[in-house]
Amino acid sequence: MSEETLPAWDLVRTAHVVGLRFGELFTALDLTPTTFAVLWTLAEDEGLTQAELARRVLVRPQSIAALVVGLANQGYVEREGPGGRGRRAGITLTSAGRDALDRAWPAVRAFNEPAALGLTPAQVAMLGEILDRLRTALETAD
Repeated sequence: MSEETLPAWDLVRTAHVVGLRFGELFTALDLTPTTFAVLWTLAEDEGLTQAELARRVLVRPQSIAALVVGLANQGYVEREGPGGRGRRAGITLTSAGRDALDRAWPAVRAFNEPAALGLTPAQVAMLGEILDRLRTALETAD
């Protein structure tokens, strides 16, 4: 049993270590990995609803509500429109949110450099392809 290869379990273990390191990185920037994901997502596609944003950053709709309120209180995001049941209220990035994202990018890029990950550029490309295939296979599995 000890010689058995369990790639999905190895991925879980690796994700835990990467998550811890990203947590440290974002703590130093006064962010969390999830707030970074929200800011990054809104920079790419502003005006998303809470439900759309929750799907994109892979959190439950109940969790995104508190997160958006917190980010709004920090001045990083704002809601457009009246909101409420059945009414669309898009969420947009403010200039303060964009500044926070801009401050985080150099550290995020450095963390993702092949050498920082102990990989070559070719291995990083291969890893990205493998992770994409795995994610697609698991998302479409019955």
